[in-house]
Amino acid sequence: MLRSMYSGISGMKNFQVKLDVIGNNIANVNTYGFKKGRTTFKDLVSQQIAGASAPTVDAGGKGGVNPKQVGLGSQLATIDTVHTQGSLQTTGRPLDLGISGDGFFRLASVTDPTDTPIAITDTTYSRAGNFYLDAKGYVVNGDGKYLLGNTGPDGTPQNQNIVIQIPTNAKSFSVGADGTVNYINSAGTLQSAGKIQLAKFSNNEGLEKGGNNEYRQSANSGVPTGSFPGDAGGAGTLVAGALEMSNVDLSEEFTEMIVAQRGFQANTRIITTSDEILQELVNLKR
Repeated sequence: MLRSMYSGISGMKNFQVKLDVIGNNIANVNTYGFKKGRTTFKDLVSQQIAGASAPTVDAGGKGGVNPKQVGLGSQLATIDTVHTQGSLQTTGRPLDLGISGDGFFRLASVTDPTDTPIAITDTTYSRAGNFYLDAKGYVVNGDGKYLLGNTGPDGTPQNQNIVIQIPTNAKSFSVGADGTVNYINSAGTLQSAGKIQLAKFSNNEGLEKGGNNEYRQSANSGVPTGSFPGDAGGAGTLVAGALEMSNVDLSEEFTEMIVAQRGFQANTRIITTSDEILQELVNLKR
């Protein structure tokens, strides 16, 4: 009887985690570039009551017998990050950039952006494309991390990294679908401020969420390869004046919430029913 109680406890713990993931998804339904989470379960070990037996070929033999096992509950299998494309919302702001594809913006803390080459102290990756200009014209995200570009011909993120800077006296600027940042200087001449380079991973789901709409490379994500938007690297293209919305579907999340709630209730019923039967066994003494 105690086996059923512990099975119910394991199910309750799993559905609590599932509800935690659903709650986080709903909380980030309007977070730019957010990728929803998903939980999966698997069964625990099973207790062997009797093993399987093979058919006998002797006179008067019998056929084979299947094993008899009792499962001991469930456990958490995975918490996945689902990297499906979010819808692009048009904003009209030139520094709002959306990625149509699998790539990530490369962000970094830079010791001195005027150095050649620049010294990067921390590199993270993001799908949130709401960027801004600082007092010196550098393109940064909401936390002040620099948006990285690249001038290298081979397209590797480690080769000739640059930070994108638009002169403060520029009359206007634009970002192309290939990542090229152009501006018109005070003399009315069109010039380039560099080219944004995206990062491409062999396993996006292996990235670790680091908060602040940022991801970090992990042991299972693979090494990032550089890819300019629109080239053969497969990172996708840039859409200027648009932002990628969260890929959370509220109707799906609320449905999963109901399923998790009912599953939790069913497991609590297993515990209460087992407790009632144990109580009846104790009362046999009376």
